[in-house]
Amino acid sequence: MTDLIIVGAGTAGLTAAIYGIRAGKSVLILEAKTYGGQIVNTPDIENYPGLAHVSGFDYATALYEQATGLGAKFRNERVLSVEDKGKTKIVRTRRHEYECRAVILATGAKNRQLGLDREEELVGKGISYCATCDGSFFKGQTVAVNGGGNTALEDAAYLADICQKVYLIHRRDQFRGDAADVEKLREKENVEFVLNASVSGLIGEGHLAGIVVKDKLTGNTREIPVSGLFVAIGQEPDNQAFGNLV
Repeated sequence: MTDLIIVGAGTAGLTAAIYGIRAGKSVLILEAKTYGGQIVNTPDIENYPGLAHVSGFDYATALYEQATGLGAKFRNERVLSVEDKGKTKIVRTRRHEYECRAVILATGAKNRQLGLDREEELVGKGISYCATCDGSFFKGQTVAVNGGGNTALEDAAYLADICQKVYLIHRRDQFRGDAADVEKLREKENVEFVLNASVSGLIGEGHLAGIVVKDKLTGNTREIPVSGLFVAIGQEPDNQAFGNLV
């Protein structure tokens, strides 16, 4: 029996594994994808004390190697359920059933989707949730950013420097993000604000060719030709499978 099973191998999960091993516990980390979580998509971390510059991938790799080097076991398996049996817990994946004394849920968050038809089908084919990860694929092209917070503003600013045209679409007439960032975007000639509007449809077969935008005040719609749509409408906890525990 394992002392501790950690569900998720992002920075929180890997850090928990390090502390668990140092406390003398046997530790198993279960992760559906790869280690590191969302930080691996960050090209440069500049605000971590003691490290002037480090890529998200390198930082995550260092955490992973430290945890496994100390003795934590890592397996690529998606956890389907956790059953609380009092003094023990049963963790089930598609391939195995594990028994342990304690479970740490470190499943992090996932990007919110627009909920449109064919949205998942077009992810990686014009739809992205990470401008710094995928923006370079759209150099010199016309793209749209959907969102009104700081992430959306930062994405639009980044894309404006490499894309021919950027549409910034927000469902309200005021942004939640920093006013200074909004003003910087207004000064960019290749950024067009589309306010009080939402993306209501996707155009294109096999790859995104455009979007349908609906005006929330008039109900009118219009088509905007874009080759990329960057969705930045926040995140939500990725813990649906554990609703009986949290």
